[in-house]
Amino acid sequence: MELAILIAVVVVALSFDYTNGFHDAANAIATSVSTRALTPRIALILAAVMNFVGALLGQKVAHTVSDTIDTSGFSPTHGLTIVMCGLLGAIIWNLTTWWLGLPSSSSHALIGGLVGSALAAGALVHWNTVIDKVLIPMVVSPVAGFLLAFLLMLSFMWILRKRNPKRVSRNFRMLQPISAAALALGHGLQDAQKTMGVIFLALITTGHAQEGDRLPLWVVISAAAAISAGTYSGGWRIMRTMGRKIIDLDPARGFAAETVGASVLYTTAYVFEAPVSTTHIITSAIMGAGATRRLSAVRWGMARTILMAWVLTFPMAGLAAAACYGVAHFVLP
Repeated sequence: MELAILIAVVVVALSFDYTNGFHDAANAIATSVSTRALTPRIALILAAVMNFVGALLGQKVAHTVSDTIDTSGFSPTHGLTIVMCGLLGAIIWNLTTWWLGLPSSSSHALIGGLVGSALAAGALVHWNTVIDKVLIPMVVSPVAGFLLAFLLMLSFMWILRKRNPKRVSRNFRMLQPISAAALALGHGLQDAQKTMGVIFLALITTGHAQEGDRLPLWVVISAAAAISAGTYSGGWRIMRTMGRKIIDLDPARGFAAETVGASVLYTTAYVFEAPVSTTHIITSAIMGAGATRRLSAVRWGMARTILMAWVLTFPMAGLAAAACYGVAHFVLP
């Protein structure tokens, strides 16, 4: 029974990883596609490959995710059920926002789901980890993305103010595949590790791993493959929101947004070990780069809708997970 539930948790975790890929595919490619620097299919292939590579480049974020809740006070079967319900809550919210075309955070849906399931079960939540490495970065990282993209774009405008605009645009369009690849690498580095962390938490729950161990190679490869496959399947609904409904991007602003987004992702993964949201960061960076044209260039009505989805993600995924646990509680052994 325990082994069957463990296998089910791994399958559901990889399914979440897949939904994360197609839900967040727009993060890495929307700007390049909307500026016509890349065709949609080429952009998806690039994003899928770089997602896979990025997933292999670190484990710090995975260990942070595995440390958000503690199921040691429960039987292995009960503990796995808590993890499973956390995943289901995150998937439910991911699919809901994907259907609505809203670029919400898969990362915060996952953490919110785990916390909601743990609270419903009476399990221990490591609030220091949740607050310091999830909630605070959730607020700070998009602000940093907005400001840094705004400042970088201002620098481009000042340095290149006497250059031929058409040549400048052409040069930035040629550079965009590089910035898009860097952003996709950061997405893989961040988001695939979150699924690795959940699988590792399940292995700790059943005694197949100990805290502080390195992640098994099969966990790393399977999570990398799942997010890469999900990315290749695309996220066209959200891509339209990211690339068109927030602001009409040009190559220079697209390059600035992607460069800043990638930089913030690398910094938070390697320096702060924080599971931040790729969606929050790149969306804010797009707004910051776009605001240099004029503040009214950003469609703030759509921005408010996206902000509402951000605010709701953590609690709604938690509520969905708690509801799943409420159903599962009746069939627990």
